[in-house]
Formats: sequence, C-alpha cells, structure tokens
Amino acid sequence: MQGGPREVWLDYKYFEDFAPGQVFETPPEEMIEAEIIEFAAKFDPQPMHTDPVAAMGITGGLIASGWHTASMTMRLLITSGLYNPAPGTLGMGFERLVWKKPVRPGDWLRLRFEVLSVRESASRPDLGIVTSRFTTLNHNDDHVQEMISSALLPRRPK
Repeated sequence: MQGGPREVWLDYKYFEDFAPGQVFETPPEEMIEAEIIEFAAKFDPQPMHTDPVAAMGITGGLIASGWHTASMTMRLLITSGLYNPAPGTLGMGFERLVWKKPVRPGDWLRLRFEVLSVRESASRPDLGIVTSRFTTLNHNDDHVQEMISSALLPRRPK
C-alpha cells in the first residue's frame, strides 16, 4: 500500500532503537468541543465535561476529561509516526499521571516523549523495558498532562 497510513508501520521501533535522553515531539492536534462532549458522555459524564452552560459555573467553561487528554496523548504518540512500536510491545503501567492544567475546546495539543531509561528484561532476554516521560503541551506551551510510564518492547529480530 503506497502512501497510506499503514506505511508508517514498516519502520518498527524495537528495544535497541531507544536510548536515555532521546526526545521526540509530535505535531499538534486540536481539541474539538463536540469530541470533548462525546468522549465525556461515554466515559466521564460530569457536567464540566458535557454541559457548556453548567461548566461555566464549575470550571469557567467546558474542559476535557483528563481521561480524554490521556487518550489524546496515546493517539498523538501512535499516529505521529515517531514511535511505531514493534508487534508485541506492551504497556506495563504508570508510575505517574498528573493533569496539570485544564484542556479546553480549541486547545492544540502536542506530545513530547522523552526516554528516561532502558534496561534488558531479567527474565526475558528477548525483551527490554523502556521508561519514558510523556509531556502533553497546549498551544501556549503549558504542560497540561505528565505521565511516566514503562513499556516492554521486543528486541530486534536477528
């Protein structure tokens, strides 16, 4: 398939492709009011996320659910073409997840992905562990979310 979205998967990233100090940054994507409301209606139905009028009295206007921001962070990571995890990559969980500033309709979010550490798996020589900081920023360079997470990545096939 030439020029299609799956072409990005041809350049998989394996454990060996990551080193502490590497930083990747994605292009921005806009947070749309209708999508904020739709996400929240399904997954976090609180009035500051679903009702623009009620949100005025709660948070000074509609804000995205933190879970929507986390989901957008994942979308930015995967669709940017910068990460391209090899098949078999698995998230291991979060050491930290902090929402630092509300995300509002019209905000443009981008992701800065920084590799903090890499280590070989003690129990699985075919895998390695990469720990990273994911900083989600808005169009004003405000940090709106920070995550520190580890993932289990396959080693490059020989």
